[in-house]
Amino acid sequence: MTSQTVPPIFDGHNDVLLRLHRKGASDAHRQFLEGDGKGHLDLPRMQAGGFAGGFFAVFVPSPKKDGMSFKDMSGESYEIPLPDLLPIGDALPVALEMAGILMQIEAASGGAVKICRTAADIRQCIESGRLATILHIEGAEAIDAEFRSLEVLYEAGLRSIGPVWSRPTIFGHGVPFKFPSSPDTGPGLTDLGLDLVRICNAKRIMLDLSHLNEAGFWQIATLSDAPLVATHSNAHAVCASARNLTDKQLAAIKESDGMVGINFATCFLRPDGQMSADTPLEDMMRHLDHLLEHLGEDRVGFGSDFDGAVVPRDIGDVAGLPNLRAAMRTHGIDEALMEKLCWRNWVRVLERTWDG
Repeated sequence: MTSQTVPPIFDGHNDVLLRLHRKGASDAHRQFLEGDGKGHLDLPRMQAGGFAGGFFAVFVPSPKKDGMSFKDMSGESYEIPLPDLLPIGDALPVALEMAGILMQIEAASGGAVKICRTAADIRQCIESGRLATILHIEGAEAIDAEFRSLEVLYEAGLRSIGPVWSRPTIFGHGVPFKFPSSPDTGPGLTDLGLDLVRICNAKRIMLDLSHLNEAGFWQIATLSDAPLVATHSNAHAVCASARNLTDKQLAAIKESDGMVGINFATCFLRPDGQMSADTPLEDMMRHLDHLLEHLGEDRVGFGSDFDGAVVPRDIGDVAGLPNLRAAMRTHGIDEALMEKLCWRNWVRVLERTWDG
């Protein structure tokens, strides 16, 4: 790696599996490995940008008629209607296909990519230059009420679950894409959702609080014995989106010795809540400052939302991560703190979560 790509960045969230699934190509995994130049992520661009790995989300989209558009995230205020609950019969086959794409990537990579099940796996990958991936579910629609599919997915490497992606599931309710808005938008977890928390704690599966509404957040904060983690969320005090975290929530995350990954999605960065690539990196630095103030330097990282959002033009795609490092250095972040923010904090919280 060059000085521009050091330290490596381990990332809290991306949607490349969804992008590859939508290709509908039998060799989508090979296109990722060889570099298709599409979207935000492929292996050659990851290597060029010093991207060490991260959480690879399995997200099952709603039918197109219930879809949402980034163009709707504009104006002084907006609220995008959430799609209906997605039945498991629709969700599970798609989720298995997406998990299978990640497994194909690992198998075809010649050792360059690894699905990590322990924090030690991630450390070894970073040290050796292999891409460290975590199989993550964003929205638990593919998990049945008896949790049988969870056992199968766990054996496949699943180590992180977000109970909801904004639309409701049998496990709980998420926040709408609403600006300006508090995250206190409705009911939280269902009884099945509380059972999911207990099972994830027992199996040492990380629970992702991003997309949960405030009621669900506090239920998990009360029930869970693991660090509270939001993989791709920002500071509500800087951008008053329902998707962002209040200072009270940040205090609870700090008390649990948890973690927040800064989301690159511009509608959660900009004070005006707009989804626009014309967003200066100074807006991200404002969230960084606020999170460091409220969480401390050991509990902040990045959760890009690459391939799932519009990111600042100065980053563009994963190959633009050197521009983020440069902005952090210009902002006064020293090298020791850079390492924590870029990867060490993620490994630390996963050690505490997975190893107990």
